[in-house]
Amino acid sequence: MNSCIKLEVQTEDQASKKWCISLTEDVFKRLISQGSPTVQKVFGEGSLFSPFLFGKFFDPSDAFPLWDFESDSLLSGLRNSGKSTVDWFQTEHAYVLKAEVPGVGKTNVEIQVEKGKIVEISGQLKQQGESKNKDWRSCNWWEYGNVRRLELPEDADWRNMEAYLSNDVLLEIRIPKISLHTDTPEDGKNSA
Repeated sequence: MNSCIKLEVQTEDQASKKWCISLTEDVFKRLISQGSPTVQKVFGEGSLFSPFLFGKFFDPSDAFPLWDFESDSLLSGLRNSGKSTVDWFQTEHAYVLKAEVPGVGKTNVEIQVEKGKIVEISGQLKQQGESKNKDWRSCNWWEYGNVRRLELPEDADWRNMEAYLSNDVLLEIRIPKISLHTDTPEDGKNSA
């Protein structure tokens, strides 16, 4: 059975949780080599949360200008190997991001917009046992959760953004476009 739920998109005033510690390449390689199958699936090659998604190491907690690039060219190597679980594109009316978010589930996926300029997709991995840290975002967050921060295009209507999660795994975010110019003549001007 296919289940799809609408997720709440939070704005900065609703939830302000910051990623305090950056993930470095050497720490990531150590994490992925010693990680569980869930960690490898969430952060592995082709995942939205992989620091190597864009061809070289890029801390997922830094904002990436995703829609400045075509997914076909940026992900061509991963797609050829069948490893990509991410796609993004734009239509005439919206920007769309689709990605698998394994190991998270609907209760642990958060979508936040920061200052109308950055969309943050995050989730807490399901853990066995209790964490000693009260706020997993300010410790070594990559051991407990995942994040991807993306710069929004200038014409993104972030106030009307919608996010959906299908079968607790497939995330789809739709961001309508705002028309930055109008095709109607200015008032008071006559073309005759």
